[in-house]
Order: sequence, then structure tokens, then C-alpha cells
Amino acid sequence: MIVKHGMHYLTVLNSARNHKLAPPLAVLRRQQFLIRVLGGRGENRMQGSEFEADSDNILRAITPALDPNRHKGQAGKVAVIGGCREYTGAPYFAAISALKIGADLSHVFCTKDAAPVIKSYSPELIVHPVLEESYSVGDRDRDPISRRVVAEVDKWMERFDCLVVGPGLGRDPFLLDCVSEIMKQARQSNVPIIIDGDGLFLVTNNLGLVSGYPLAILTPNVNEYKRLVQKVLNCEVNDQDAHGQLLSLAKQIGGATILRKGKCDLISDGEIVKSVSNHGSPRRCGGQGDILSGSVAVFLSWARQLILADEGNLIISPKNPTMLGCIAGSALLRKAASLAFEDRKRSTLTTDIIECLGRSLEDICPAC
Repeated sequence: MIVKHGMHYLTVLNSARNHKLAPPLAVLRRQQFLIRVLGGRGENRMQGSEFEADSDNILRAITPALDPNRHKGQAGKVAVIGGCREYTGAPYFAAISALKIGADLSHVFCTKDAAPVIKSYSPELIVHPVLEESYSVGDRDRDPISRRVVAEVDKWMERFDCLVVGPGLGRDPFLLDCVSEIMKQARQSNVPIIIDGDGLFLVTNNLGLVSGYPLAILTPNVNEYKRLVQKVLNCEVNDQDAHGQLLSLAKQIGGATILRKGKCDLISDGEIVKSVSNHGSPRRCGGQGDILSGSVAVFLSWARQLILADEGNLIISPKNPTMLGCIAGSALLRKAASLAFEDRKRSTLTTDIIECLGRSLEDICPAC
């Protein structure tokens, strides 16, 4: 298919030269698209080939078999900390994506205003309306309410295989203070944490929340990554040495894994750098990052269980569960986005991509 389009592209160009006519606007747009697609994919392979992760084999290795002897909860219990008055879609996208991939249970801890809306999206989610924002908290009540919020989440903490912090969280100061304490409790309980969205705003301004914690994953987009680089490395993003700069950033933070989202996703735990450049979708609808955070949470949980059970005999590289979770989540999202775009084209929405998650995983790792 690509070769045929490429030959057609050359034919159009030669025809235009021979007749000394400028091609129509639609043809020009098609030419530009083909240049991006054909050239872009080649660049990714050439520039990132030595770093490219074996994502399909990683997906096969860490995805557990469906076993009738397993009970509810053994395939993953994920919690999303996020959702406020303004943002209710993001926590839903993250939580439902985890279920669509194969997690057994998915919780959402959100504000009271967001809870009825998120509940209405799906009865599959367990929604806890426990978070509070400044407008509903008096100055004298801040400390007792903060302690109550943290205690409400903490009593569930030991049940979770992973936390996703940030989707739809917002930037209310009181709410962010509470979430900071929740993250500290998660660290004490040795629960992995995926930080996305407004969680990255929180962490960028308080790196101590993740510094030195090897079970933390940061998933910044272009602007979030720029702020991280400026804060930690005190310089601008250097795309000419993207791998080296990401490695330095992860080392400087100390232990956390960073998944830099982009045309080619780059992942580093401060020791190695891996890339995932599988073709995705040119349609950049909002919410794909939320799908990614929920996906990474599930795959990290599965990889961690596998590595702990295998006791070092697992033949797969890398062996860091946070790296494996990021690689698997990135690869699956890209495949699902590609499938959704094939069907929906410009009208592709986040919900369309979510519906392709199961089929995408089934194509790579059949359940039966």
C-alpha cells in the first residue's frame, strides 16, 4: 500500500512537471501527507533502531493468560486520583481503559461534584466522592478535612496494584495538598504511581514526591516535558540529543521512570532509554494521554507480578517493570489509535480508541 501511494505520488509530481502546471490544492495536501508518513516512519526507524523496544514480544510476555482458577482482583486493581468540577472525562478515560485491557477492578477518587457525572458514564467503575476543593473548605477546617480525605483513600491503599494520579485533577491548591499526602502514603505502602496531567504540574513543583522512588512513572506531553526539563536541568529541550537528555533528566530526578510522549515515545528509568515508534494515528483528539496512563497502570501491575513470581528467570529485556509497563502501554495505545483511525478517520474520538484496545491486545496476544 505504501509503495503504491509512493509511486502515485511520484507520478503526480512528474505529470505536473511535464505539463508545467501546479497541482491542485487537494493533490498538494496529499503530497505533504505522504511525505510526512513515508519520510517520518523511515526517520523513526533509522534514528531509533538501536533503542526500539521489542514491544509485541513484551506485550505477549507480560499479559497473563485467562485462567478459570484465578479470582477477582488477581488481574489487576487500579485506582485513579482525579476528577473535579471542570474535568470529568479524563479520569473516566483512564479508569475504563484499564478495565478494557483486562484489569478486574477500577476505582476513581474524585470530588463530590464530579462523582455523579463519572458514575453516569459507566456502572463498571467504583467511584469515591471524597476529594475536596478550596471553595468548600473553610480556613479552620482545612487540616481536619485534609486528614479525613487522606485517611479515606489510605484505607483502600493496600488493595491497589497501582495508582494513576492526575487525570482531570485540576489545580486547586487545597486539592493538590491532599493529593501530595496521598502520594506519600502510596510510597510508604510501596504502591506504584503513574503521574499524568495535572499530577505532573504538582510533581514539577515538588519533585520530592517522586525523587528516589523507582515505582513512579511520569508521562509528560510536549509542554509538560518542557517544564520538567527547565525545572530539573535548567535548560531547554534538546531534540537533537533527545535520548541523552531524557536519560539525564531521569537520572537527575533519581529513580523515577519517564515516558516522554511524542511522535516517537521515549522511555527512560535513568539507566537505559527505549523508544516506541509504532504507527499510531494522525488524529490528535484529547484524552489519548488518559488512555495511556490507565494502560500503563495495568501493564505495570502485570509486569511486576510476573517478575516477582518468576524470581529472576524471565527472559525478557528490559526487566524493570516500570519500563515494561510503559513500553506495553505505549505500543497498545498506538495500535488501538491506528485501528480507530482506519475506521473513523477525522471523526476519531477517544472513546473510539478505547473500544479498539481489546481488539488490539487480542491481535498481539490472543486470549484463547
